[in-house]
Amino acid sequence: MKIESTGKSLAPSAAAEARPRSPANPANTPTSVAGGGEKVQLSSLSSSLQKADTAIAQTPVVDKQRVEEIKQAIANGDFKIDAGRIADGLISSVREMLASQR
Repeated sequence: MKIESTGKSLAPSAAAEARPRSPANPANTPTSVAGGGEKVQLSSLSSSLQKADTAIAQTPVVDKQRVEEIKQAIANGDFKIDAGRIADGLISSVREMLASQR
């Protein structure tokens, strides 16, 4: 079995992250020229989205409490592995990958 790269990047490139975001509808963004520069006023929805984006960025990727629960279950011998469920998930993900390449 040979595994080939699809050439798709899993993480956004640094250049894409550094690119400034443009408003969804520039015609509705109030601007005024004062002193040679532009002033932009963002809507309350934009401010809410920025706050949500910040909150998501600060949320840890790993649930430390769940990791500790699993560690404790392993230590106690209570952690059960469902090999069938793991196999079904693996087969499902491979099918999805193959279908997306067609």
